[in-house]
Amino acid sequence: MNSNMTVTKRSGERESIDLEKIHRVIAWAAEDLDNVSVSEVELRSHLQFFDGIPTEAIHETIIKAAADLISPETPDYQFLAARLAIFHLRKKAFGQFEPPSLYDHVVNLVELGKYDQHILQDYSREELDTLDSYIDHWRDMRFSYAAVKQLEGKYLVQNRVTHEVYESAQFLYILIAACLFAKYPKETRLSYIKDFYDAVSTFKISLPTPIMSGVRTPTRQFSSCVLIECDDSLDSINATSSAIVKYVSQRAGIGINAGRIRALGSPIRGGEAFHTGCLPFYKHFQTAVKSCSQGGVRGGAATLFYPIWHLEVESLLVLKNNRGVEDNRIRHLDYGVQLNKLMYTRLIKGEKISLFSPSDVPGLYDAFFADQAKFDRLYVQYEQDSSIRRKEISAVELFSLLMQERASTGRIYIQNVDHCNTHSPFDPAQAPIRQSNLCLEISLPTKPLKQIDDENGEIALCTLSALNLGAIESLDELEKLADIAIRALDSLLDYQDYPIKAAEIASMNRRTLGIGVINFANYIAKHGKKYSDGSANNLTHKAFEAIQYYLLKASMQLAKEKGACPLFNETTYSQGLLPIDTYKSAIDQICDEPLHMDWETLRQDILKYGVRNSTVSALMPSETSSQISNATNGIEPPRGLISVKASKDGQLKQVVPDFDELKDKYELLWSMPSNEGYLQLVGIMQKFIDQAISANTNYDPSRFPSNKVPMQVLLKDLLTAYKLGVKTLYYHNTRDGASDQHDEITSVEIEDDSCTSCKI
Repeated sequence: MNSNMTVTKRSGERESIDLEKIHRVIAWAAEDLDNVSVSEVELRSHLQFFDGIPTEAIHETIIKAAADLISPETPDYQFLAARLAIFHLRKKAFGQFEPPSLYDHVVNLVELGKYDQHILQDYSREELDTLDSYIDHWRDMRFSYAAVKQLEGKYLVQNRVTHEVYESAQFLYILIAACLFAKYPKETRLSYIKDFYDAVSTFKISLPTPIMSGVRTPTRQFSSCVLIECDDSLDSINATSSAIVKYVSQRAGIGINAGRIRALGSPIRGGEAFHTGCLPFYKHFQTAVKSCSQGGVRGGAATLFYPIWHLEVESLLVLKNNRGVEDNRIRHLDYGVQLNKLMYTRLIKGEKISLFSPSDVPGLYDAFFADQAKFDRLYVQYEQDSSIRRKEISAVELFSLLMQERASTGRIYIQNVDHCNTHSPFDPAQAPIRQSNLCLEISLPTKPLKQIDDENGEIALCTLSALNLGAIESLDELEKLADIAIRALDSLLDYQDYPIKAAEIASMNRRTLGIGVINFANYIAKHGKKYSDGSANNLTHKAFEAIQYYLLKASMQLAKEKGACPLFNETTYSQGLLPIDTYKSAIDQICDEPLHMDWETLRQDILKYGVRNSTVSALMPSETSSQISNATNGIEPPRGLISVKASKDGQLKQVVPDFDELKDKYELLWSMPSNEGYLQLVGIMQKFIDQAISANTNYDPSRFPSNKVPMQVLLKDLLTAYKLGVKTLYYHNTRDGASDQHDEITSVEIEDDSCTSCKI
């Protein structure tokens, strides 16, 4: 290469390229890594240099050269590329590799308006110096390349127009901790901050996008999921769309319950007008959802819920379908179809389902959630009343249409509303659960708004994080992690702002949290277990029992200190019930693991002190945060040992954790023979998890005659999930050979960016 070549510095000056300096940086980044070649990275970089190349472009060329070399044979290039990227980010943020002191950094960013000024009001210089001593900036070197790109793209405080970056990851972690524990007593808060910082910066606790990108900045809305229920009136429909706009603009993922809206042709004002039905109002909600962009990148995203027995269901089920015209399609929403035992019973018996407009059958819609016996009684009563408008359809035909649309779009979701209410921390007679959220893991009570400032309505928010099962040596470690996670998220509820009163009142009264897991595939691979053959069933039972027990215990301890949540009396915990009392007994047939925790003492303690949080757990998708933690995605099996995620940041290669030791132990998604083993694991998790689970079903058409998945297979999986007590089903994934390569080593996925807020 021509050593007389010049570089253009930021000032515009030119100077000769310093190849020795470039060599030193790459050699530094390659230290202690296996099977990486400094000269190979140099060679690939030099080929792309040109005379007058900007210094910025040199950095980016070297980083990309290293990232392109990530492969199953040489996975450590992911760390070489990451270190080079960290070096580059710090130079951009600080003008040098060494970060400034925490105090100087905070003063600077508060002056720039990037950090919330309360940090300097709440903490003295001496305290910030103590916090500075807790920071280990070398933890940056544990990130993979995919993690650094996600940090740079989504999390680090920056100017998204000029792409200036203002901080590095360890400042992000320590300042989130400082903000969340700012109101704790001065004598204890520093130790809580240290514990929380250590847990998040060593990837033992994973945080969602709104917290990672927002806490420490002047913006204060960090709930990932927002559940809004609509009544059957114009005022409520308008209030719902206003609430959607407010929360979409705050980057939250939305769940909309529109199941009460009456069907087409229903009389209005005693027959003075003819009702236009659901479609115009669903379109209205779609417009509201897409009206604001999330961070200037994309429109909002929402899932809309309705019961399968709604009179318009045949039109509603095809709303995402590519066939048809714009007038009868609403394709930019996802849909959650609500089922219960009576509907499944009609399917199994080959009977008919009656379709009604909720407005014609008093009490039926509310009983669908609050009282299953009453629903059954009313439903049959209304079927026998010839004066009530209804339509009959074969249950097999209706369920087949549901599953056909779920298969063809991938995004018609399932909510078993009876399980959501009978195996729940809420008493359905007082606080029924009538919907879920965008990603089908939140199940919380809602009440329709009559107008936007309605203080009697209830908008449910859920604040998320996750425990990294792959980062713990023993389940005992979960006790301390559960305690610090519950404390941090509970503080967040008081720290954040609430754009709508109905959301604030509900959050303060119920204090709902959703703590899930990441890296489950790594956890079972470490133990030599598989998804598909039942070998992980007992291990999973043990792990999720410990998770739920320690989370509930932590919330009880917090209630002891700060008081139970005001609506503790609306929880089943106040009646002495625990998840171990209400799960589906079918789980006992697939798992004989006994209970290991002292539930009876916890039961008595909860009756005595209450819980601070009505809910503590939910299993959410975690596509982004699992990348940050170099972990596998939530509870999902990996699609390949290396995943190439195509996102707006380009193609990111992520290698499964512990690749060298475990590459033969991971069970990959498309090597699993069916959904049976996975659904069993979800059912076992659901025994303990108090909200719901973002559980996917996956199908490889090449396993079936004519490359077509038979309807009986789809229906069997649906019935299996119901039998095992699964509350919700999220994506239906079909292996098409285009998005998933067939070599089983590398899989290419298009990153679904519709809701980074729920994907923690």
